[in-house]
Amino acid sequence: MTEVELKNIKIVADPKSASSCLFTVDRPVYPDSSFYFGSLESAEGSPLAERLFQIPSVSSALIAHDRVTVTKTGFEEWMSVARQVGQAIRAHVASGQPAVSDELRNRLPPTEEIRNRVQNVLDTRINPAVASHGGFVGLIDVQGNTIYLQLGGGCQGCGQADVTLKQGIEVEIRAAVPEVGEILDTTDHAAGRNPYFTPSRK
Repeated sequence: MTEVELKNIKIVADPKSASSCLFTVDRPVYPDSSFYFGSLESAEGSPLAERLFQIPSVSSALIAHDRVTVTKTGFEEWMSVARQVGQAIRAHVASGQPAVSDELRNRLPPTEEIRNRVQNVLDTRINPAVASHGGFVGLIDVQGNTIYLQLGGGCQGCGQADVTLKQGIEVEIRAAVPEVGEILDTTDHAAGRNPYFTPSRK
């Protein structure tokens, strides 16, 4: 792939907070799959994650289809870090390597084990906490290592629901079940249904 072709790879950076930024690529980097890397050590076996962790401030990465969500430490502005992340993603695409090796993917626990472990976290840690606000979090489905949650009660329609999901629920789940990839909120906080979610067929 030539330098001109590399420049034609479009990546849109969308900072979500001072520590997190979503990068959307104009093509799949890990088609219809997701994988989370919470440390440099966990990145071994993922050519893309290994490139990302070469950036000093990168602390975690979630690779999912055409999206890469990166978190960073320190006070460096995203403008500088985003440029380095973009270069790493482009270099990976140019390499022709898979984002995640089959060997690493094959180490994932069975879907049912992930389901049971996530449900245990919801039952013992998350729901007792959100119950004080009249809310609850349900596990709707697990497809591979991608989990689908639904927020109900006081959580549905709450203006802080996204913050609760990202800063509270996700942190708890990833700490207990690091093999989880994407964590998706299927709740339609306006109308109570989500047209983008299709349950897996058993």
